[in-house]
Formats: sequence, C-alpha cells, structure tokens
Amino acid sequence: MVKTYQERVYWHIRRMVYNHDDADDLVQDTFVKVWKNLDSFREDSQLFTWIYRIATNETLSFLKRKKRMQLISLGNFSNNQISRLEDDNFFSGNEIQLKLQKALLTLPDKQRMVFNMKYYDELKYEEMSQILGTSVGALKASYHIAVKKIQKNVAEN
Repeated sequence: MVKTYQERVYWHIRRMVYNHDDADDLVQDTFVKVWKNLDSFREDSQLFTWIYRIATNETLSFLKRKKRMQLISLGNFSNNQISRLEDDNFFSGNEIQLKLQKALLTLPDKQRMVFNMKYYDELKYEEMSQILGTSVGALKASYHIAVKKIQKNVAEN
C-alpha cells in the first residue's frame, strides 16, 4: 500500500507545505494513521480517496499549527514560506514555476489544496468531493476563483 501511494501522497502534501522534510514527516504520519485506522475503512470509497483525505487533513492541521506556533500574520507566513521555497535544495523548478508557487501561496490553504488537486494531481471533481467532503459545485467555484487569483498575481509580479 505504501509503495503504491507514497509518491502521490508525498507530492500532494509537498505542494502545500513546500518543504521536503515537513512533507516526509507528514507522509509518515499519514501512513501511520492509515495503518492504525485500516479496520475502520468502510470501503464505500476507493482506498486512494481515503488515504488522500487523511493526507489532506494531516496537511491542513499541520499548516494551522505552524501558523499558530509562529504567531505571525498570514501575509508574513506566506513570505516565510516563499523564502523557504527559494532556499529549498529539493526545489528544481525554473523561474516560471517559482512564480506560480509564489502565487499559490497567496491563496487560502483550502483553495490552494483544491487548485493543486485539480491542476497537479488531475483529480476529477467527484474524487475531490469525496476527499474534501465538499460539493462538486463548490469545488468548481473554488478552482475557478483560484485560477483568477493566480492569473492576477502572476500578471502583477
């Protein structure tokens, strides 16, 4: 199970936390939680969807804790994340990719998660709906708004 989903879960998390070490820790936490709760998996969804939901919840909780611990405003948190991204030896993107990542950091966490799941993970809205527990219509609206914000940010910077 870990071999099958580890890389996809890693990149799902990494696109939110922007740090290799944090992403590795969260992947490990995700699979520990999956293992401990495997008996409660109801099989009313795909295993992949269930794992992604756990990874998503772990990531959003991590980001909330990190913001609270740093006791800084969202703007400063985003700036801190941008500088961590720029200094990260594991980031191999070019200038355009860095610009996109900076624009993504200006989005609220859940909106960024929706964008990442649709754009990078190429998930269908129905899958995202199961993972995030949100309606398809709300996800479509959130994705559309995220795209508009990103376009505006990239054009201004």
